[in-house]
Amino acid sequence: MKKKMKFSFGKGTVLIFAILWLIVSGVPFLFVINTGLKDQFETLTNPIWSLPKIFKFSNFAEVLSGDFFIYFRNSILVVSISVILIILISSMAAYVLSRFKFKFNKYILLLILAGMAVPMHVTLIPIYLLVNKIGLYDSVFALVGPYVAMSIPLSVFILTEFMRTIPKELEEAARIDGCSTKKIFWKVILPLSKPGISTLAIYNSVILWNEFSFALVLTSSQQNRTLPLAIWEYQGQYASNTPMIMAVLTLTTLPMIVVYLFGQDKMTKGMMAGALKG
Repeated sequence: MKKKMKFSFGKGTVLIFAILWLIVSGVPFLFVINTGLKDQFETLTNPIWSLPKIFKFSNFAEVLSGDFFIYFRNSILVVSISVILIILISSMAAYVLSRFKFKFNKYILLLILAGMAVPMHVTLIPIYLLVNKIGLYDSVFALVGPYVAMSIPLSVFILTEFMRTIPKELEEAARIDGCSTKKIFWKVILPLSKPGISTLAIYNSVILWNEFSFALVLTSSQQNRTLPLAIWEYQGQYASNTPMIMAVLTLTTLPMIVVYLFGQDKMTKGMMAGALKG
């Protein structure tokens, strides 16, 4: 009986915290949608939490008829290339650091992890000067390098720890069958690391999709800017069109929500697999 009560109390506590977290994370998104359906005059005269008198879906239609899809295309291009490179580089580095023993193994890993301690914004000016010098300024490819670089340390750390949990017997069996180191990586290690790779792909996609600072500094024209900068289109000299900005924010957030809804299974499995193996 006591065990059942303890279980019920624990389950109830988790449920309460889950509901509180849902409210904390869900209410701001509902506020954004609610404001995006209002008229500009209504946002200035009525309470901020009041429902729209008339649901103005034309705000969303106007956003979609503008340059929204140019920003969307750029975000898809930058995030896709960056995530592919992050996974490729991180998995290769993690394989070497987790499976091979050599003199500077630990020091190289520590050096990579030291990158996690460097504040991202400290590198803005040096990266701007470098990108400008090599002629990539104001292009979508100017963002790929910084995005990959700032995501590598955490990705390498997670994949290194994940790959260390893969039984070495599988690797030895593959060697007996005549597999080279290259084939073992592509045919054995990488497929077994799919849960960890899926988790990193989703995590990095969300982070990079919402990145603002580098996109603002390294691009200047509408043709090369990403979705977080789409709000600039609706900022006037004296006032901002709040409903339109909220409509942009809603449309910007929706793709990541859809991706997470479809990928949450893989992300959870990846996190659980790492936890159980560790």
